[in-house]
Amino acid sequence: MVIEDLDQAVDALATRNYYRLSGYWHSARIIDFVSGKPTDRFQPGTSLDLCVDLYEFDARLRSAVFTSLAPIELALRSLLGYHLGSIDPLVHLDIEQLNAVARTPDRKNPRKTQHAVWLAKYMEAVRNSREDFVAHHRAQYGGQLPVWVAVEIMDWGMLSYLYRFSPRRVRDEIAGLCAMTAPQLESTLKSLNVLRNLSAHHARLFNRGFDIKPKPIRHELMEPVNALTYRLFGQISIIRFLHHQLDLPGSERLAHTLETFPHNEIIPFERIGAPQNWRALQLWAN
Repeated sequence: MVIEDLDQAVDALATRNYYRLSGYWHSARIIDFVSGKPTDRFQPGTSLDLCVDLYEFDARLRSAVFTSLAPIELALRSLLGYHLGSIDPLVHLDIEQLNAVARTPDRKNPRKTQHAVWLAKYMEAVRNSREDFVAHHRAQYGGQLPVWVAVEIMDWGMLSYLYRFSPRRVRDEIAGLCAMTAPQLESTLKSLNVLRNLSAHHARLFNRGFDIKPKPIRHELMEPVNALTYRLFGQISIIRFLHHQLDLPGSERLAHTLETFPHNEIIPFERIGAPQNWRALQLWAN
């Protein structure tokens, strides 16, 4: 590996951590054609500066992903609160008004229903909340928050499960607004929750594969990228698609961030799973 300035290299390793940086130079290792495994040798021209540039690009991308997911989370809160609230203000607390999935045994704790496990997490969130509106409802109504208020203290995972438990009519109405079926939206929310957590915990996104793939979305904007959702580009294409369908702000930040990739001859942009003509795709075109 080329190190042009030793002092800068020491600073880079001290402030960014050797093992975090190693995730970026791993992509530059020469592959042994017999074993198919990476060797300890790097492709000619690989430099520490390039690895730092990739590291910084990934940091910008994590920030863009997390920021771009926020409007989707807020929209999901609003949609669940509105549609479930039209059934019963306390529908989220009443397993009998939810669908059959809510009553199935929890995978990790089969003695309890999925809803019971979810409800325990929700009640803990209510107890731990310092929001003024929660304190008001706790004092006036014993902490029973109507669903349109309750969604405001739910994280992405809790919202995803509430959607999963929702009556079919509610699931279909919300999914329809996203140009998806209910199973497609459910799997999409689960997949994006993984991406959100990775971004929130500063994990590497560049050159990462994803074990959880959402169901293909049968829409002309998504058809070119449905086969790519096991890679980062496919995942963030779903974010772009949801911004488009729900008319959410800030959809260009992801595109602008992708355009800051430090192009080089060793580790290509396509490592994130993007086709060379990604900007020409209808979903990503200005």
